[in-house]
Order: sequence, then C-alpha cells, then structure tokens
Amino acid sequence: MSPDELHLQMRNLRKDDYLQLKELMDKVYPDIGGAWGEHTILKLVKEFPEGQICLEDNGQLVGVALTVRVKYARFSNPHTYEDLMDARENILNDRKGDALYGLDVLIHPDYRGFRLGRRLYDARKELCRQLNLKAILAGGRIVNFHKYAEQLTPGQYIEGVHRREIYDPILTFQLANDFTVKRLLGRYLPEDKRSVGFATLLEWNNFLYEPSDNILGSRIRNVRVGAVQWQMREIDSVEEMLKQVEYFIDAISSYQSDFAVLPEFFNAPLMGLTDQSQQKDAIRFLAGYTERFKREMSQMAVSYNVNIITGSMPLNEDDVIYNVSYLCRRDGTVEEQRKIHATPHETRDWVIEGGNHVQVFDTDAGKIGILICYDVEFPELGRLMAAEGLEILFVPFWTDTRNAYLRVRHCAQARAIENECYVVTCGSVGNLPQVESLDVQYAQSAVFSPSDFAFPYDAILAETTPNTEQLIFSDLNLDELRYLHHEGSVTNLKDRRTDIYEVTRKW
Repeated sequence: MSPDELHLQMRNLRKDDYLQLKELMDKVYPDIGGAWGEHTILKLVKEFPEGQICLEDNGQLVGVALTVRVKYARFSNPHTYEDLMDARENILNDRKGDALYGLDVLIHPDYRGFRLGRRLYDARKELCRQLNLKAILAGGRIVNFHKYAEQLTPGQYIEGVHRREIYDPILTFQLANDFTVKRLLGRYLPEDKRSVGFATLLEWNNFLYEPSDNILGSRIRNVRVGAVQWQMREIDSVEEMLKQVEYFIDAISSYQSDFAVLPEFFNAPLMGLTDQSQQKDAIRFLAGYTERFKREMSQMAVSYNVNIITGSMPLNEDDVIYNVSYLCRRDGTVEEQRKIHATPHETRDWVIEGGNHVQVFDTDAGKIGILICYDVEFPELGRLMAAEGLEILFVPFWTDTRNAYLRVRHCAQARAIENECYVVTCGSVGNLPQVESLDVQYAQSAVFSPSDFAFPYDAILAETTPNTEQLIFSDLNLDELRYLHHEGSVTNLKDRRTDIYEVTRKW
C-alpha cells in the first residue's frame, strides 16, 4: 500500500459497519476465534458509541479501537476477559464507570507500518480526557511468550520486553504508548495459546483527571498574573506609599488577574524619611512599617479579589532582621517566605540574616513558590520546590546594574526549564538618591516558561521595556505543565537519576 493512495478518515463505528468489522476481526484474530457476534458489536455501539473508534481508507475499515467504561477499583485488580461479558456475550459497559477499558485495537495487515495503531490510541486517550476519567486499562496479550515459555516465567518475559531484549508486537507497542504493566493476569484468555493464557494488566493514567466531587472546588487551570515594574520615587509619607500600592493592585485586579506581584524592597523610599548616617538603623526604621503593610495589603487582596505577592520587606524579629515576602491570599490568609541567602550588601550594610526553609504554597490558582532575588541563583531551592509540585515560581528582585539583573534573569530561566514550571520575575526601576546604597535600579521584569512546543520558541511569555514603570500581564496554562511533565519532548523531572543523586533538605 503506497502512502500516496491513502485517504484516511477517523470516525465512530456505526451499526452498518459490522460486516466489514467481522471481516477485519476474522483476519486479525484467527487464533482466538475471530470476530464477535453481531449482537455483541451492535449493543456496544448503541451503549457507548463514542468509545468505538475506527479508521477507514476510501470507505474500507482498516483500523478499529473498541472500548467500554468500567469501574477502576474493579478492573485495576485481577480479572479475566470473561469478567467483561455476560452469559450472552454482551460486553458489560458501565455508564458510571470512572475508567476506560481497551477491548481491542486491530489494524488490517496491509496497513501495518503506517502507525495507525498510535492514532487510535491517541484518540482513545483524548476520549479519556474529555470524559474526565481516571485511566485506561487493558488486558494485553503477550503473543510471543509461547516461544520462551520453557525457558522463562511470564514475569521474566515481561522484564525482557521492558529491557528491549525481547520483542512482543503487543506489549512493546503498549509500552511505547505510555502504558505501564500493573500486574500479571493468569488464565486471562485460556484459548490464547500464543500467550499461554497469560496477559498483562496495562494502565495509562489520565494526569488531567479531576474527581467529580472536586470539580466545583478545583483549582483554576488558566491563571493570569500581573506584575508591577515599580518606579522608585521620593515620597513624603507611608500613606502616600500605600496609596500607590493600592493604585497598582486595583489596576491589576481590573484585568481579572489571579496574582499581583511587587518587587523586592518596593517600599524602600520610606527610608528617606529617616537619618541615613547608619544604614542598619535605616533598615530597622523601614521594618517598623512591615506589619502595617502586611495587614493593609492583606485587606487589598480580599477587597480586590487577587492573591498578592508583596515583593519583600524587612522584618525585625527579636532584633534580628530578615528579608521577607508575604503571600496575601484573597481569602484573607497570609503566609511568608524569608530570603534564604542574604547578599553581601544585605549582610554587610543592613546586617540581614537568611531564613531557614522554603516551601510550596497552595492557592486557588495553583501551587506557587517565592524566591527573593539572590535565592533564584541557587538551583537546589527550586528543585526542592519542584518535588512538592511547584507550578509558578515568583521572583521579586532588586538589582542595581545590568550584569546583576542578568544573573537573576538567566537563573530564573534555568529554573523554569529544569523544574518545568512558570517563573515570574518582578523588579524596580528609577533612582533613590535620598536613600543610601539604593541610589539606582535596573530591571526588565518578565514571565518565563519551560522550553517545549506548547510554549513560546524563546520560552519568554512576556517582558517589560527595561527601566520603565509599567504593568506586565501573562496567562499561564497549568495543564500545559502537566502535559509537559508526562509527554514533553524531554521530561526533566521524570528523567532525574535519583538512583545516583538527590537534593535533600536539612530542616
């Protein structure tokens, strides 16, 4: 068969297809009895039409996938082929089943080599996603086992196929299509002499599955983030600064954003209201306002219905200064992330100390983490977060020079790729000549993605004009991350060699 002669069409099986289907099944399964009876197929088409998928070429059936719905708890455990049928050879389709069961995928012998089986499997996977079902299960014949039955156990044979030391036309194909062997089934199909009656219980998990009782309360999967590239300017009071914060939160909220992000030390202009001769005293003066900012920004999060990443502010705790970012959720709850690695400037001039742990926060719009500026240059922190399901990493930063900014930018992009997550960076611009050691800033805030087909070619979703006050918005599809984790061109998280290395926490 020449590819030039093909005219393929995928559709659902119809009742009037039975004679062609019978001919195809008799051709493919002469060793196990050939085709099912007409009443069996017609009942299947009537009860679950969307599950019966076929490929035709110029009106001729050349490939078919037959499927039913089942209870996952029942058929993910040991069973036989007869458990799928009643005494009259009616296939038992459970309309309330939470999984698909793959009965058959058969391809006309003349059409093998065109990867039509993969098309049918992909269509079945898409059906599983559309119906929000947990998994696809299948009993897979091991049709070459009879050649090895005197030398190998069924388990050893399956392991040999896994290692690609043995070729099995069905199991090899299933493994290549992301199915895993859940268990061995004995006496699954006793008349199957080629498999010596054995089969594998195969499973493909729908990683987009949401249990029905959780759908109403499920997280938002398309998330909008808004970030403020903040202009540092001289101010006269804390009220003036809070008014400016509220202006931006209001603006971001008006675009129906799920998150609003501010830069590191965004309220540093307040230090201009005190004596600058001792920098460590000035930072403690600024820390005196942190509780008020946290309280009022939490109120803004509720009032404007947006989760706020508060940039960062100094926190005075028992006369020790920390650099802290707050997550103010729109439900009124507040959590904090302390900067782990204080920069030499922070340690020397402000006597800031580092925090001792990082964490992933649950929100109504995904699992997020916060790394403040310098912290993003330490890949271990991002990897610890990735292990906890990180989806969006927020990086509020303050940098004075372009090379300092580029360190943060390049490391943020690396975190997005290696941890298969989104990264939002947010910095400040302008100058503060009245504040010692914070006289200039350089920033180009951005939103970075992993690097794969679902994302922009340069892995940059959005970025600002350098050194200009402005808002930046980006829509993040969290389901694309889930596809990437399982089916990306490369799968960094899944392919980690945890047998030879790992990142561990000590707290």
